[in-house]
Amino acid sequence: MKSFQVTEFGKPLELKVYEIPIPKNHELLVRIMACGVCHSDLHLTDGFFNLGNGKKITLADRGTKLPFTPGHEITGEVISVGEKVKNVNVGDKGIVFPWIGCQACDACKKGNETLCEAPKYLGARLNGGYSTHILVPHERYLVPYGKLNPFQAAPYACSGLTAYSALNKIPKISNDEFIVVIGAGGVGTNGILLSPYIHDAQIIAVDTDPVKRDIAIINGAKHCFAPEEMLEKLNQFNGKIAGVIDFVGNEKTSNLALTIIKKGGTIVIVGLYGGSLPISLPLIPMRSINIRGSYVGELRELKELVELINSKNVELIKVTKQKLNTANDAMKKLRNGDVDGRIVLEP
Repeated sequence: MKSFQVTEFGKPLELKVYEIPIPKNHELLVRIMACGVCHSDLHLTDGFFNLGNGKKITLADRGTKLPFTPGHEITGEVISVGEKVKNVNVGDKGIVFPWIGCQACDACKKGNETLCEAPKYLGARLNGGYSTHILVPHERYLVPYGKLNPFQAAPYACSGLTAYSALNKIPKISNDEFIVVIGAGGVGTNGILLSPYIHDAQIIAVDTDPVKRDIAIINGAKHCFAPEEMLEKLNQFNGKIAGVIDFVGNEKTSNLALTIIKKGGTIVIVGLYGGSLPISLPLIPMRSINIRGSYVGELRELKELVELINSKNVELIKVTKQKLNTANDAMKKLRNGDVDGRIVLEP
């Protein structure tokens, strides 16, 4: 088994070779067919998240031990199963759900594994998809992807799922109102593409990159602005911006969200770029603003999303294939903002 691993935080991934594991009990051994490259992989390889005001939380604090294999947007084919597996067979293909909890706490028992206080996420706590094989802890975490091919399907384990879950956290609003998507990268693009199947509202995309703004229009956004343009044109939409999804998650973007949201509106913060947010507390109740966090999504939501994509004519995010041995190059492109859609690694 070949894996590209983090052996030292802040350093390039290194190729390591291991024995192919043998699945036990409910485990599946999956031959990886594709793995998307996600921005959170950059945080994981850097080894920390920026909390603002000079503070940070390290991956060591969160239970990650080196070496580990990043990558959580995984599709593959089952090549071996544990002795207790009943409903999955060798040869089955699907998306590997990576957001796995401890499977014992109340949150996990209710199907809310992203709320688990002791998670075992693939590609963060457990080895992930920058590899030729992966050991999946339980058969329920393999979700058939239907008519999609494995390269199209892989980004929906995170990018698509994250956008879908965030959109569903905004209450239903009318077609003369707007949802602002801040950040038109991979996850933001999925937010724009999926929005018509969840909301009647029109989409405004905000991004600093003019190329991404142009692509957002092609993907269905009604309006696209740079952040400063959004503020200049705010009066055109005054009282009509009912939802904002911040797919960037830094101080400037979250402040922008607070500035443009209407009374009673909902802000969903998704991005992990980092920083802190000073808030004038009286304005939160006075304007009845709802501020929510959204971290990826649950297994049931991934199943809903795959069903939606297979049953409707959903336009899929653009994917660019690269070989697994170019993982460091793919991450460099993503860090530099040189990715249109999603890079997907092929072992």
